[in-house]
Order: sequence, then C-alpha cells, then structure tokens
Amino acid sequence: MTYDLSKLPITSLLRPISDAGSALSRLDERIARSPVGGGWIERSHFADACASLWIDGELVHLEDLVLHDAGADIRAPTHELTIARDVLRTRRRIASQPAGWALSPDGLRSLRGHDLVAGAPAASHGADGTIAIDAGELDSSANGGGEGEDRDDGASPLDAEFAAIDALLARSDAAIKQAKTPGPARGKDPLVYDLDWDEDERLGEWRAVLHELDGLPPVLQAVLALDAWNTLEVLQHAPWLGRLLAASILRQAGLTTAAHLAAVNLGLKSIPVDRRRHRDRETRLLAILAGIVAAADLGLKEHDRLTLVRQSMERRLIGRRTSSKLPELIELVMSRQLVSTGMVAKAIDVTPQAAVRIVGELGLREMTGRGRFRAWGVV
Repeated sequence: MTYDLSKLPITSLLRPISDAGSALSRLDERIARSPVGGGWIERSHFADACASLWIDGELVHLEDLVLHDAGADIRAPTHELTIARDVLRTRRRIASQPAGWALSPDGLRSLRGHDLVAGAPAASHGADGTIAIDAGELDSSANGGGEGEDRDDGASPLDAEFAAIDALLARSDAAIKQAKTPGPARGKDPLVYDLDWDEDERLGEWRAVLHELDGLPPVLQAVLALDAWNTLEVLQHAPWLGRLLAASILRQAGLTTAAHLAAVNLGLKSIPVDRRRHRDRETRLLAILAGIVAAADLGLKEHDRLTLVRQSMERRLIGRRTSSKLPELIELVMSRQLVSTGMVAKAIDVTPQAAVRIVGELGLREMTGRGRFRAWGVV
C-alpha cells in the first residue's frame, strides 16, 4: 500500500492551513510568556493522553491517570489506563528531547522499540527496554560453570564478576543478531501480533512520504503525515504514536515552543468520527486541520482558566505575613496536576500536619477520597 501525494486538494486547504498556523502561533506566544506556562504544559500532557484513548474508542478519566502516574491508584489499573500512561510518558519523552529527535531514525527506533503490549514490555525485554537475562544462566556463569567443570578454588574474586560480564555480552550479541534478522514476525507472539503485518516496511513507506513532504508548509506536512500514518496503519498496537509524531513536526518547524507539544488528540476529540475517518481524503484533511484549530482554542481557554485560578489564590495572600508559606505553595500547585502531602511538606519545608492545614487554606480539591494518602489539585 502506498500513499499518493499527486492529487492534493491544495486550493480547499489553503485557508484552513493558514487558520491552523495562526491559532498555534497565538497559543505558543501566550504560553511562552505566561507565569502559568509550565503548569499548562504539564496539564496538557495528561489531557492529551486521555483524549488519545478517546479517539481510539476507549475511556480514561483524567483523575485516574493523574493518580496512576503518581503511583497512588485508588483501584487496580485497567488495560486502557495503562495505555494512557504509555501515551503520557511518550509525550513527556518527546518533549524532553531536541525538536527533531522523534522523527530521526534513532528516535523512531526508540519510540517503537519498547514492544509495548497493553502497556507491559514483552517477555523478552526488561521494564526499561533492555534484553532480559536469565538469572539461572548468570548464576551458573558467576559460579564459574556448571556441575562437572573443573574450577580453580584459588581463583581471583574478580573471576566470577568477569564471567558474569562475559555471559551478559554473549546474550547481548545474540539479541543484536536476532534484531537484525529480516522478517515481520521476528520474536513476536502470534497470539498478540499479526505475523503478516510488516511494520518495518510500513514505517519505511511512511518515512518516504515524509521525505516527499519536504518544502511544504509545516502544518500541511503534519496533516498529511498523520493521514498517511492512519492510511498505512504503520503500527498494530500503537496507532496513537502517529498523532504525537504529527505534533513533533509542528514543534520541529518552530510553531510550538521547545517544551510544548501541540495537543492534537485533544483537538481531534472534538471532531466527529465520521469526518475524521471519512473515505474522502479531502474531508479527512479538513477534519485534522479543524482539530488543530480546536486544540489551539482549547489551549487558550485552559490557559485563561489557570490564570484566573492563580489570581484567585493570590488574593488569599492579602494581609499575610511576609514569612507565609502560601506563595511557595501556590507556585507548587500551579506547576503540577496533583500535589500530595509529602510533596507539599518537602517543597515548603513544613511538617505533614502543617502541609494539610496550609492546603486547606487554599481551598484545593481533594482527589483521592482517602484519609491515609491525600492529594489535591486545582478545580
């Protein structure tokens, strides 16, 4: 399957492309100069991750994702919540890297190389993405070999350590050799993956489309790249990655700040699904452009809301002593989606009991509903 770029409806796209670029520029200028910009960016990660699951037909509550990210789940995490956490962490990772990293060969290899299945690493990989090492094999190597082998009882204590390192290098070489083996079904469980689905080939076709898009306006590049990703169905279990890569294209072009990824998912959430998945390409492209404009508008509204919340809390500082801890607490609350008792106590250097009392003075919303672990966020 190929993505044809020869017959683009440029005439009907010119005005929406201009509107989307202007909306993103207004939002970026506002965020770059705002005192609540850092907190806005942190909150946009959570909102966009939840919206990504919505687009894929799943429902994840924002509060559940916030608590899950903080390790304070009220209940056992669901399949959808775990995927939302993957989206959240991927957004943060892309935002923390240089602008062009996500679209580079190394970035794409890293982003798709975690082998996530319902949010959990594949059995052959560790939680950090490294190849898992069989404990029994290492123990055997560390002890100088298995039964029946001659061992020198007078050997240096470092021999066991060197033997363990040699075993690790051997396993790494075997894993690299396996990774270089061609074929779509390399090391994948047929119960989870379609073995005829060649992700490498599809990704190569998508990168070829990106190469053909060089020289086009950044917004048009992002829209066509996202539509091509959806059409080619590059990844089986991570269709959401294409929307983050489209946001990376906008960031690389300078339409968003270094630490800000456009909340494309949040904007597309407001577009009817029959427009987003229409058979006519022009209708789909116009829907994506409308989603980008909606994302910018929603971002401006959220920024205004956070600004009003900050002003409301700062009114409580009137008549306070200069040594009051409330200004520090306001800065902490505005920079985070959620704050716990321990975070407040550590940040403003007070006891946990004093932290609970000071938080009560700001009128924050309690999010956990528990007495032992308490966390708050702005309304």
